[in-house]
Amino acid sequence: MSEHDHEKEHEAKTEESSRDLIRSRIISKLQDIKSFPQFVLETMRKLNDPDSNVADVAKSLSRDEGLVLRVLKLANSAAYGVSRNISNIQDAVSLLGYKSVSNIILAASVYSAMDKGLAGYALDRGELWRHSLMVAYVSRHLAQNTGKVSADDAYVGGLLHDIGKVVLNDYVRFGYGIIVKMVEEQSIPFTQAEMQVLGFDHAMIGDLLTEKWGLPDAYRVAVAYHHRPNELPEDKQNYQPLLDIVSVANSLCLMLGIGIGADGLQGYMYPEPLERLGITDFEGLMADVIDFASEVSHDAGFTSGF
Repeated sequence: MSEHDHEKEHEAKTEESSRDLIRSRIISKLQDIKSFPQFVLETMRKLNDPDSNVADVAKSLSRDEGLVLRVLKLANSAAYGVSRNISNIQDAVSLLGYKSVSNIILAASVYSAMDKGLAGYALDRGELWRHSLMVAYVSRHLAQNTGKVSADDAYVGGLLHDIGKVVLNDYVRFGYGIIVKMVEEQSIPFTQAEMQVLGFDHAMIGDLLTEKWGLPDAYRVAVAYHHRPNELPEDKQNYQPLLDIVSVANSLCLMLGIGIGADGLQGYMYPEPLERLGITDFEGLMADVIDFASEVSHDAGFTSGF
């Protein structure tokens, strides 16, 4: 073996050793991420328990003043058209319904993790939250228009889809130059370069994180496969419509530059999810998404009280 070959072999071993170290640190950081507070898990369980009642949910929810205020504010918003002021949390839960209250709790729980700058993804503070909220809005809109899945499930899937970036950010920043160079020179998606450089992409990490939090499989699938909508395993095919909706919503938002960071480079809209969802008026859909922008900007500021 020539000296040049020895050098290349040494470089390859050093590179693999560095990747192994990065992978072990990523797993370690993942373990350090806190789960939801106990009262949140307890409230979520009650919201999903057919034997629970509104009083049980309200009692559990009352342990967090911020969530109580958010629920009351939504219950008194123009969207619900009530003629009287609702000041009782139990009445608010009854009006909004379990699914809406569950969405509020999840949004509040992930907001603190998302509302920060992510230098690794070239995202300023608040941009990940704004993008996630926009994808949630568009996902809900698509669910309502197609009738394929619950609008509430689509909203949560959209809200959570990029949560893995919170964990992976520091390591993407560490390898940012290499990743971007691969994207530009090889014309490959950012997630593919992430995988090659770090051994993980943010979708995989998001899947591990949502598993740790004990969230339903439907949301885990939306998080894990939102960049690979055509690669869903056979045993998870019942989640295909939700995955398609979140994937399309994410691609639309990236195409319009909403919350676009470094991973917007070489973004791609797969035609198959559009076909499976029966979406033919793509221009009309783009116009709808643009109309949501101001609404999301308002809501992004609204939720910053958490």
